Formats: sequence, C-alpha cells, structure tokens
Amino acid sequence: MDSGERLPPDAAERTEIPRAVSTGTLFGVGMGPGEPDYLTVRAMRVLERAPVLVHFCKKGRRGNARTIADAVLAAEPGRECPLVYPYTTELHPGHPDYVAALAAFYDDAAGRLADHLGAGRDVAILSEGDPFFYGSFMHLWRRLKDRFPVEVVPGVTGMSGCWTRAGTPITWGDDVLTVLPATLPHAALVERLRATDAAVLMKLGRHLPKVRAALAEAGVLERAVYVERGTMAGERVIALKDKPDDEAPYFSMVLLPGEGRRP
Repeated sequence: MDSGERLPPDAAERTEIPRAVSTGTLFGVGMGPGEPDYLTVRAMRVLERAPVLVHFCKKGRRGNARTIADAVLAAEPGRECPLVYPYTTELHPGHPDYVAALAAFYDDAAGRLADHLGAGRDVAILSEGDPFFYGSFMHLWRRLKDRFPVEVVPGVTGMSGCWTRAGTPITWGDDVLTVLPATLPHAALVERLRATDAAVLMKLGRHLPKVRAALAEAGVLERAVYVERGTMAGERVIALKDKPDDEAPYFSMVLLPGEGRRP
C-alpha cells in the first residue's frame, strides 16, 4: 500500500483484535457442619466478595448452608440465587422419575450459573460440610468445570464435627475407617461393618432401624454412638443402644469408633 493512501474510515475497527471476555470463577465453598465458627478464613473471604451466592434448598425453606452463613453475612437479596430441589424425600433416589428430575434440575441450574459466569460474575455455591464429600456442588462442578475457572474451598466435614462434639476419637493406630451410606441394603451394611475397624454411617433418616439391626448382627452395636445435629442448635449425642426410638432427622449419623493400637 502506498504510504500516502488512507485507510477507509472503519478499517481500524475491522482489523482490531477483539479482547477476550473475562469469565467469572465458580467457587465451591465448604460451610462446615453447622457451627459458623468452623468456617475457614478462605471461605469467609469468598463469601464476602462473590457477587452471586448460591444455595440448595427444599421448596418453601432456606437451605442449611445458607442458614450457616447468616451468622457472618447480612441479607442481600440481589446476591441470592436459591436452587430449589424438585424432590427431596418424596421419591426413592433410585426411582426413574427421581433420577430424570434431578438431572434436569442440575442441567437447568448449570445453565443459570453459566450465564452469570459468562458475564464475568464470580459464583459461590454454599456447600454443607465439604463440597467434594457427598455434596450437591459436585453435580454442578461436573457440568461447568471444563468451561470456567473453578476453586473448591474445603470445609470441616459433618462427620468430623460430630465425632469431635461426641468426644469420640474415631481411629487409633492402624484402624481402617469406612464411610457408609445408610441407604445400602442390610446385607451390604453387615458385610462392610464386619470388615472394618471404624465406621461412619450417614444418610440415616428412615434407615435407622436397618442400621441398628446391621450393627447388632455385625456384633458392634455396643460401640455405636448416635449424633443428631452435631455442632448445631439442638445437638444430641447418645449411645445408639440407649436411643429409645427409630426417629432420625436428615442431620444425624452413627459413629462406630475404632479400638486400635494405643501406646
């Protein structure tokens, strides 16, 4: 091109390299077992700064993870993004309708969060306990991790909060710890309880009678400790053999402490 020739008026705009749009970061924030004092410093920093706060909840109720945050965060409706489960206990988790509804729920939620992230807004998903331990966060992480930056902020697990409040060391020496969902069949629970030194049984609810029977058949009921709402208001700790009923809320678990090597 001749040095004296002028570019068309819009040539500079047409040839300019477009700037990359900066996306937001997806945070999975471990909120701990219930006591706000157990939040980490990193969790606090993310909660204070993220423009979008996400929590899972049952229809008509606030999620427990968001309730934990009440002690450290003022209500800011503009930041809130509740994700309401289509089902909780209405259907068995193995029912085809349950599986299909949950998959559609997580797909839709991932799309909503992708809109925020794509617009450059950080998103903090509040997760009870630790985000990578039986957490709903994992289903959104799996759908979004290849598209956006992710940071997982680990949290105190519910089981460690419970055995601490129960004053029950869970493993000694070379004890092997097994974490069991109470949703397993009776025979599977008995088999695994017989093969381990220490155990934590989670997701009790209506499965408590089955868990009690499995512990008895495995010959370890005498050691079992029942913890309800550990580190929360209404906390209750009792030897399972002394618990007179089979009622167990969502936030409850059974601990089977090990009896390993002790110098």
